[in-house]
Formats: sequence, C-alpha cells, structure tokens
Amino acid sequence: MGKPTGFLEYNRKDCPAYTVQERISNYNEFHTPLNEKEQKQQASRCMECGVPFCQSGMMIGGMMSGCPLNNLIPEWNDLLYRGAWELAYQRLKMTNNFPEFTSRVCPALCEKACTCGANGDAVTVRNNEYAIIEKAYAEGYAKASPPKVRTGKTVAVIGSGPSGLAAADQLNRRGHTVTVFERSDRIGGLLMYGIPNMKLEKTVIDRKIHIMQQEGIIFKTGVNVGKDVSAKEISEKYDRVILACGASNPRDINAVGRDAKGIYFAVDFLKSTTKALLDNGLQEGTYISAKDKNVMIIGGGDTGNDCVGTCVRHGAKSVVQLEMMPKLPDTRAENNPWPQWPRVCKTDYGQEEAIAVYGSDPRIYQTTVKEFLKNENGELTGAVLVSLKAEKDPVSGRLVMKETEGTERTVDVELVLIAAGFLGSENYITQAFEVETDNRTNVKTSPNSHQTNIENIFTAGDMHSGQSLVVRAIRDGRDCAKEVDLSLMGYTNL
Repeated sequence: MGKPTGFLEYNRKDCPAYTVQERISNYNEFHTPLNEKEQKQQASRCMECGVPFCQSGMMIGGMMSGCPLNNLIPEWNDLLYRGAWELAYQRLKMTNNFPEFTSRVCPALCEKACTCGANGDAVTVRNNEYAIIEKAYAEGYAKASPPKVRTGKTVAVIGSGPSGLAAADQLNRRGHTVTVFERSDRIGGLLMYGIPNMKLEKTVIDRKIHIMQQEGIIFKTGVNVGKDVSAKEISEKYDRVILACGASNPRDINAVGRDAKGIYFAVDFLKSTTKALLDNGLQEGTYISAKDKNVMIIGGGDTGNDCVGTCVRHGAKSVVQLEMMPKLPDTRAENNPWPQWPRVCKTDYGQEEAIAVYGSDPRIYQTTVKEFLKNENGELTGAVLVSLKAEKDPVSGRLVMKETEGTERTVDVELVLIAAGFLGSENYITQAFEVETDNRTNVKTSPNSHQTNIENIFTAGDMHSGQSLVVRAIRDGRDCAKEVDLSLMGYTNL
C-alpha cells in the first residue's frame, strides 16, 4: 500500500467535463484528464483493503457487485501512485483486454463496491484505468505483441462486439488463427454503432483494432454470416465457431398507430448518426435527424440517455424521456446497503444537457404511450400518454404497472425513439447454425458453459446471457475463449 493515509489526505477529484454549451456543439468526448500529479494522488486514495470488494465481481441482491473481470484494482492503483506506469499497465492487461473501452463506457461497478464509498467518496478507479491505458499508448508500450508460435487451429468469431473481440484476442494470444466476421461496414459491434461518439470516440476502437490486426487477427467486414456466407461453409472451414452476435432484437412498443412515419428503434437512430458522422461529417439527409422536432424517447436506461444527448446535439425543439417505473430514490434505501449496486436515481450526461438547454429534466416517470397520432399522410404528429401505477399481480405476487384511468393526455411529437431494451438474438443466425435457444431467445448452453447443442459451436456475450454491460461481455468472451481453447488443445493456459 503506497500511502496508508491517502484516503484521508485527498478528496475525490474526477476528470472535469466541458460545460454543456461547449460539449453539445460537437460529438467529441468531453472530459479533460487530470495531470500526472493529481492522478497519482487519486490512486493513493486506494486503501488496498483486506477484502477488496471492488474486484469481487459477485452477485449480491440480484445485482453485480464489483468488477466482473476481477481487475487487480488495488495492485495497479498502488503502482500508479508509485509512478510505475508500465507495471500498472501489465497488471491491468492481465484481466482486461480492452481498458481503453471500459475506462470510457463502463458504469464502474468497482467504484460502487469501493470500501471508501461506504462512508464517503469512492476511489476514482475508472479514471485511474483511463490514465494507465492512455499513458501506455502515449509511451508506446501498448503495442502489438504477436504470438511466437501458431497452433495450426482455426477459429471463426461471428460478431465483433466486446465479447467477440475479447474471445478473438485471447485465442489469438494462444496461437490459434482467428477470423472475425462482422456484418456491418466497421468493426466494433455495439461499441462502434450502439454507443455515441461523445462517450467513445471511434478512433479509440480503430486504434485497438489496428493493433489486433498486427497481432494476426483477420477481420472481415460486410459479411453477414447466415446470409452472405452459409453457416455450413463456416463450420466446415474452421475448427471452432463462436457466435457473438449480441442481443440485437429490439423490444417494440405495441400501441395504436405504431405504423406512423417518424417512429424508430433507438439503435437505428444512434447508428445513423454515428455512421453519417464517420462517412460524411453528418451531412443533412444522411441520418435520422431530430433537428427542430419534438422528440419522445421511450425507455429510461443508458440507451435512452444516449438518445437524449444525441437529440440535444441535433438541435431538437424539445425532448422528453418516458420511464414506466417510479423514480428511484436519490440515496441508498435501507434495503440496498453497500456493497450492493446502488439502486438510486442517476442524472447522466444527456439528461444534464437537456436540463441546461430546455430548462427541465426530460424524464417523465410511471408513464407510457397509449396511442400514436398521425396525419393523413401517415406522419407522426402526437401521442396519447397515460400514467401508470404499481399493483401486485394476484397470481405471481409481482408488482406490475397498470394504467390509471382518466390520466390520458396528448402531447405534440414528430419523432419517437424506442429504447426499451432487447429481446435476444436474431433468429436467422441461430436457425442457420441450428443452435437451440431458450424462452428469451438467448442461445442455450449448460450452466457455466459456452458450448451449444451443436458440436464445435460456442456462444458468448449478450447472445448467450442477454443484454448486459460491455465489461460483462468482455468477461464472457474471455471465459468462452478458455473453453474453446480447452476443446482444441485438451488443456488451456488462458
């Protein structure tokens, strides 16, 4: 432990963000890193606890507590404090294939379980991770390290999201020849097109993919396996196949008037903005635009918030965000103690920006759409909203949200974005490989396994376990790679 009194001497200091007016003028990341002295001070706050809940990655109260990757957080915090940057990077890379991604987009489960946070402010773990990986790139030791020996075994990874990339990275390190297939025009999956540029600039992804190519991984874009190339051809050509296609089947809204023009899934909206930004600098007419429109976002999660921030940057006339559930408390409830994940109300960057631009929080709780209104041309003009209340289901005993009679009201809206989550994998790919799925359409495996019902076909990430976090997808990809390696070699050192 570098500085036993660090947590007493220094207060938490986060990387400062640009003002709302500065950051909504572009689509760039908007936090300024701390200087080296300040970052070392923040690392010194780590208490190197006897029981480091920050790296536990276990389920408590039905929610993940601590890092699912079991990152060696106290170790690299101590090394950062001592100025041993390269050693800190080596410890970080032992458990995390992509700290350049997680240090930007992870909700920092580690910090929510930090012992300092039990009675004060948690250690700035995510910012420390960011400092370590960016220093590694700046100093040149986050460079390609191709395997010295090849095994002669081949693996196809279908999907280039975080789980597919993690599995590919691990198996390539082992010496297997890995080919990653991506149906889109760019590598990255949800990292590329599901997360806005202001949270994860796409040059960060390209930088890492270039290194992975130098290490020997083959990437093939614009190839939709199951349509452009048959599953049979892939299965015959490669020794093993990993299905890592994500939970890309969006949940829809069943309401009268759903066929109105101007209603889109959030993932399509976000992709259109990012693709236009990369292809042509966001030229008008090349993306789904919210400019000068009254926008309604259905869904209160991270994707909904990303839509809010994107709409603000487009220049929307107004933005509201519907949330079916009641507002969470502002502080931990008694039945939600540390180190559980804090079920509290969080105002994220998009909501902060909407408050600053429009003068009020965009979120409307316990509300849903009863009907979409359209004109004679089928264009969306408004929506009928209705309030909801929680009632106990007499059969299951669970709380369900029921409409409250007499609370209907009409609002003007020209653009609706559905951010209600995902139902699971798309059936064309599971049917092509003839893998079994469960009642949530996730690919079925035995408990704690990634082997499907088809020999030599494995699965990882959201396609395996359902919609989740980037950090959990990376962990699942790593675990899948270990299982694939064992099946190929008869033993594994991953």
